[in-house]
Amino acid sequence: MLGQKSIRINGADCGVEALMLGATTSIGGFLFGYDTGQISGMLLFKDFIDRFGQDQGDGTKDWQPIIQSLLVSLMSIGTLIGALSGAYTADWWGRRKSLSFGVAVFVCGNIIQITAQHSWVHMMMGRFTAGLGIGNLSVGVPMFQSECSPREIRGAVVASYQLLITFGILVSNIINYAVRTIETTSASWRIVIGLGIAFSLPLGIGILLVPESPRWLAGQQDREGARMSMARLRGMKDDPNHPLVERDLREMYDSIEKERSVGVGSWAECFTGRPSGIPRLVYRTFLGVGIHFLQQWTGVNYFFYYGATIFSSAGIDDPIQTQLILGAVNVALTFYGLYVVEKYGRRWPLFLGALWQAVWLAVFASVGTAIDPDSSRTVGIIMIVSACMFIASFAGTWGPIAWVVIGETFPLRTRAKQASLATAANWFGNFLISFLTPLATNGISYAYGYVFAACNLVAAVLVWFFLYESRTLSLEHVDLMYGQRDLKPWRSSKWTPPGFATRKRRHPESEADDDATRVGSFGEDRGRGEKTAKKDSGDLGATESRREDVSRAV
Repeated sequence: MLGQKSIRINGADCGVEALMLGATTSIGGFLFGYDTGQISGMLLFKDFIDRFGQDQGDGTKDWQPIIQSLLVSLMSIGTLIGALSGAYTADWWGRRKSLSFGVAVFVCGNIIQITAQHSWVHMMMGRFTAGLGIGNLSVGVPMFQSECSPREIRGAVVASYQLLITFGILVSNIINYAVRTIETTSASWRIVIGLGIAFSLPLGIGILLVPESPRWLAGQQDREGARMSMARLRGMKDDPNHPLVERDLREMYDSIEKERSVGVGSWAECFTGRPSGIPRLVYRTFLGVGIHFLQQWTGVNYFFYYGATIFSSAGIDDPIQTQLILGAVNVALTFYGLYVVEKYGRRWPLFLGALWQAVWLAVFASVGTAIDPDSSRTVGIIMIVSACMFIASFAGTWGPIAWVVIGETFPLRTRAKQASLATAANWFGNFLISFLTPLATNGISYAYGYVFAACNLVAAVLVWFFLYESRTLSLEHVDLMYGQRDLKPWRSSKWTPPGFATRKRRHPESEADDDATRVGSFGEDRGRGEKTAKKDSGDLGATESRREDVSRAV
């Protein structure tokens, strides 16, 4: 029976239900990627154009730039609204029911799309509704994962969400490639959308078979429910008083108590810094917003939303196949990105990644502008290579690392609100890209790539002059580092917390002080440096703490 079996992972027991939870919830990331990637190929299907395109002067049908913009971009508005509402439904109904609700809304949106006949408004509203569901899941899934996964597998489970987004994009490209042979019938695009419903059902139904979040149950004052949920996640349903379960519960309640002790900051405090007086609070708000807005304006969704259309206009024989190649590069290099963020930190990968991306976007724009791609196969190949080199860099740097930054940059008191602002900036940037791209390419064609190249240069400047290096630091020490008025961002990688010989190791004489670090208020801890984290929760390690907060931020 589920809940009575456990598996040894990293030297500790993890319940079968915890593994099932991780696998099931990751489907939410897959749906996110699948819905993002499917529209690029569908815009080229003949039946899709004949039904929803606009009459041209020669009697044919094609897309008017403004209609194409609205058809693609309104999903991002739906996702933004869904993300803002997801935190509320997760608190009102619990994590599991909220996720099932998100899947139900997504399914309704897909049904609306499938039933569209000839109205582009009908199709657009279906995409908007599906976006509401995806937005709800984009908040609920990482939150549920971080609250339920035992710490021994938490990092892998949370990382799987970002990985499954890229995998969803790839699968949508594969399916678009497979059905392009029947593009003259409505089955082409209806199959693509309908499979999205099929992919969502294991999440909507399976999520009801796993335990509710023990953290949510504790917040509802259901201590026994929280204990049983924690025991099931450890595979100890028949021994809910096991020491391992007791330790997990103690760490959870310590964390909840600490959050209550520091209080919750207001939205206004994120922009004024008062009344808390937390060092560089407003600075960090705009840093997070800037990085996430620029993550979109690196130009990644220029290729994922409109890549097939771009390469079709460039004279590429099979643009959907080209889109498939970009999706495969995105998946492969995301694995590398998970290594880069821990090996090389945040600043250098983001800085060098932005410069690299600017170079290849400039190549893409220059070649496409200087020589008509229709007249030269070589130009088309260079443009494809440039796009692949750009995607490779994004997947290994700005894709995953931007989310890490918002998870570890903000102080506990205002972390949720600042992360929400950064995420909203990301979705707003997403909307602008999807809305403006058809209009811009219609006006300046491939020279639009210069806009993204310039944005990457701005991103590199932002990272170099304003972002502090936080690799291997606990969240409390990151907060302390931002409070050092004389510390420059480009020198931050050499900063060590008080009492530490390196970022990873304390001075020997400081070891005896560990018990003392377990007491004191948040404000008092900030002034004393190393007296910031309780030892029990500190044992989780800086890496897992950051990953947990990244998932809550997303």
